Amino acid sequence: MSNDSIGKSWIDENGSAPQSWVSAFWEFSRPHTIIGTTLSVLALYAIAQSTRLFVNPILLPLAFAWLACICGNIYIVGLNQLEDVEIDKINKPYLPIASGAFSRKTGELIVIATGIIAVVTAVLQGPFLLATVGVSLAIGTAYSLPPIRLKRFPFWAALCIFTVRGAIVNLGLFLHFNWVLGLGRAKSVFTGWSLNSLSLAIPAEVWVLTVFVIVFTFAIAIFKDIPDMEGDKQYNITTLTIELGKQAVFNLSRWVLTVCYLGATLAGAVVLSNVNLVFLAVAHLVALGLMWFWSVKVDLDEQKEIADFYQFIWKLFFLEYLIFPAACLLG
Repeated sequence: MSNDSIGKSWIDENGSAPQSWVSAFWEFSRPHTIIGTTLSVLALYAIAQSTRLFVNPILLPLAFAWLACICGNIYIVGLNQLEDVEIDKINKPYLPIASGAFSRKTGELIVIATGIIAVVTAVLQGPFLLATVGVSLAIGTAYSLPPIRLKRFPFWAALCIFTVRGAIVNLGLFLHFNWVLGLGRAKSVFTGWSLNSLSLAIPAEVWVLTVFVIVFTFAIAIFKDIPDMEGDKQYNITTLTIELGKQAVFNLSRWVLTVCYLGATLAGAVVLSNVNLVFLAVAHLVALGLMWFWSVKVDLDEQKEIADFYQFIWKLFFLEYLIFPAACLLG
């Protein structure tokens, strides 16, 4: 099949079942990042609601914030695939461009379209969402695109990932939803920006979640290179896995996650007075126990086991965006 065949069915990596263009687009969007972005938008909306005396049930801004963030997400992961085709043929041959399901032209059109939609939607929503999306796209571009291509350097690559996922998304979305809910009317997002009477104060709950996600995302950032070691080595992408070895990075990731969960539990007891501390502590300790239970069974010589555990770490990441807002709403 030619790489120029757009919209046609294609054979999956097992050579058996044909997949549709929609399925290829879903894979191109990197589903685990889409789920993470969706949950972060919903969680910050819930936390913003929990800090108010009365629930302000305006959903239109939530929908548009989700659209802007999802399109920004697709732009970032799509650009990375466009720049990593040869590497992905080794590390992730099932991705649409690497497999030939999408031509490069198709990938470029998707990236351009989603980038434009993300920015335009954010402009219509307000200054905080625009800042959140704009800075995220800028960092995502610098991460993948030459000549900067920060992903070549372990420190800068990790910094890009946890800065966007941790600080920018959480703080930016909270400020956006706090602003929108304070305006009290859905139509306000279309009638110009007004920062009158806006409080830029960020509650302790958001700071604790932000620090948790920053530390957690650091663990994801260093772990994600373990299954990609061969392709990265061949194309001179320097990672901690190449420099320190699989076992060292695997252990470092586990201990970073351990500090993350124990730190959040301690912070909950010390600085959070408006959350359900029992629920927060029990949920975090159970998640930590599950992580260690699975991790001791991982064989680092088996690529599938590494990949499965990496996906499990992402599931724990998703879970936090359910645990934390639930603890806030139950407080």
